[in-house]
Amino acid sequence: MTFDIDAVRAQFPALQTGTVYLDNPGGTQVPQRVLDRMTDYLVRCNANKGGGFRTSSESDAIIAAAHAALADFLNCDPREVVFGANMTTLTLHISRSLAKWLKPGDEIVVTRLDHDANVAPWLLAAQDAGAVVRWVDVNLADATLKIDDVTQAITPKTRIVAVGYASNAVGTINPVKHVIDLAHAVGALVYVDAVQYAPHGLVDVRALDCDFLVCSAYKFFGPHVGVLYGKHDLLDRLPAYKVRPAHDEPPDKFETGTLNHEGIAGTLGAIEYLEWVGDPARGYRPLAQVSGERDPERRARLARGLAALETYEHGLARALIAGLQAIPGVRIYGITDPERVSERVATVSFTLAGQHPRRVAEQLGEHDINVWDGNYYAYEIVRRLGLDEGGGMVRVGPVHYNTQDEIAALVAAVRALAT
Repeated sequence: MTFDIDAVRAQFPALQTGTVYLDNPGGTQVPQRVLDRMTDYLVRCNANKGGGFRTSSESDAIIAAAHAALADFLNCDPREVVFGANMTTLTLHISRSLAKWLKPGDEIVVTRLDHDANVAPWLLAAQDAGAVVRWVDVNLADATLKIDDVTQAITPKTRIVAVGYASNAVGTINPVKHVIDLAHAVGALVYVDAVQYAPHGLVDVRALDCDFLVCSAYKFFGPHVGVLYGKHDLLDRLPAYKVRPAHDEPPDKFETGTLNHEGIAGTLGAIEYLEWVGDPARGYRPLAQVSGERDPERRARLARGLAALETYEHGLARALIAGLQAIPGVRIYGITDPERVSERVATVSFTLAGQHPRRVAEQLGEHDINVWDGNYYAYEIVRRLGLDEGGGMVRVGPVHYNTQDEIAALVAAVRALAT
């Protein structure tokens, strides 16, 4: 399908201001559909759940529709979708529950490439249960996981393997299916952090056969909401830390307290936007038309949309890497071979000789170009690269609403700083 970048950018009010948003790994901008969904919710049916009146029942319908939309997004059952504050909070919650199944001497596997939200909760769980933590290291040359380490780390004592789908620091896409197969061969559960992958490619939890997978709507063009997938049998059996008299059936079992209803409505809007990318001629359904049932055609529309944006982003990544590599003093960390662009997302991190990453980010910010600096909570990989005491890296994170002209502007600005 043809990818119309002008039509895409027209969907995002924030993009009309002239700011170049390359800070997307920390949070993307939202399309108008997300704003419309949130406003409609707050104006038309802002209420708590389970009431015997119109606004409550309509609020319940929107939340059910959001569960169904995320089920199509992830390819699972709506009962396997849990909404929460963010990925970190959801992971801490689930790790607390999974720790109940651990005993002294059990092993948990984590990686040096992950965001700390998929490391620290498991370190705490191991500490509480007396379990052993085994680490998977990285190849420093291209910031990829050491597959031999994965094989050696997973043993018959392994109970949980925590792995990221894509690195939020250096963009590497990990061989998660291979890791899952190795873990399942010894009876271990696998917890996948897909926060950084979900904006860039199609997630299929059934094909992966992961036990848990978590992502954040504000990284895939929605509001600040976290989303957890868990196999229904596991969610059903897991002990939940919750107040009385909360439901005992998933997903309600883990959706404790009153959720961010308007944020969940906005998350539905984000899925509807990605559907639109896959079928622009179809347009959007009226806001009041919601259904808690899975749409048999929605997954196909999402697949087309995400495939188109993935191909487009590969072009952005190639231009960004090539442009930065041509600047004296710039060092990129991660995969730089243009023939391997499918092994990474477009997130590219670099250092500029003689300049602190924060200063680089600030000077780019003076040109209205937004980038991140530091370690982005990817503590382990930044330490392994020897950059933790020097301020980390500068992180540039294009997504599908960015343009080649914006990449060129970023490269020109970095070149000016270098000279």
